[in-house]
Amino acid sequence: MKKIIFFLFLHSFSYSQKIKDPDYFLIPNKETLPQLFLVGTFHFEYYNNDANKVDKEKQVDILSKKKQKELKELLDYIAKFKPTKICIEAPENWNTMEKYTSYKSGKTKLGKDEIQQIVFRLMDKFKLDTVYNVDAKTIYEDLTESKDSTTFNPYFEKIFKDYTFKSNLDYKKWIEYETEMNLKTPLLDYFKYFNSQKRFLRDYGFYLTGDFKNGKYDGADALAIYWYDRNLRIFRNIQRVTTSPNDRILVLFGAGHISILDQLFKCSTEYNYIKFNDLK
Repeated sequence: MKKIIFFLFLHSFSYSQKIKDPDYFLIPNKETLPQLFLVGTFHFEYYNNDANKVDKEKQVDILSKKKQKELKELLDYIAKFKPTKICIEAPENWNTMEKYTSYKSGKTKLGKDEIQQIVFRLMDKFKLDTVYNVDAKTIYEDLTESKDSTTFNPYFEKIFKDYTFKSNLDYKKWIEYETEMNLKTPLLDYFKYFNSQKRFLRDYGFYLTGDFKNGKYDGADALAIYWYDRNLRIFRNIQRVTTSPNDRILVLFGAGHISILDQLFKCSTEYNYIKFNDLK
């Protein structure tokens, strides 16, 4: 009996030795890959264009002395990554570099939004001469704005009739808790929580509840051709910005985007993806 068990053990061991990790073929040397660092943020300017609005009295005043001091701590942490390129949540026509030039010349002060408060200061620190606007429109917008839009519109009107990015009550309670916590928590601590892997998972799950269940496939199709497509295009834009294995790319986006981008970059074999809380 002992001989049989020993034989089975050896057989099992030799069999397991034959199985190679997929990265043996796909990522033979991770150190030669361009590095990428995702930073999910709340919108400092509170444009309130998203499904979840924040009332004025619950908004963080990023220009206050207290928050500016906390912001410096956050910037010191992000600066450990030493970015050579920065990608931001802005369309091509946002004129980012014009805003930066105006700030550098002293014509304007830094605005409240996170691009100016975080990115412009990092550009100064690392002497970067450009920033990359990598936000994207969606296939839904492309089709509804095309010359053949009359063909597509009735189909899309049905899909999006009741789709408002609303989720179930439990998610609403969670979002309200985060809003309250943001007022009481130092920025760096909040960003470490905001960019945790557990939060990304649950934020990703947000999109699979509520309106996602509209009709037979309406909610699923709406998510695919609007929100998911937008983030796949953002991912593609970041790929286009990547030109060297020496690139160190910082990506700053609203956290709703980051939870999807996190999934994409974890699956990608083209980047050495450094997660926010793993930064040394």
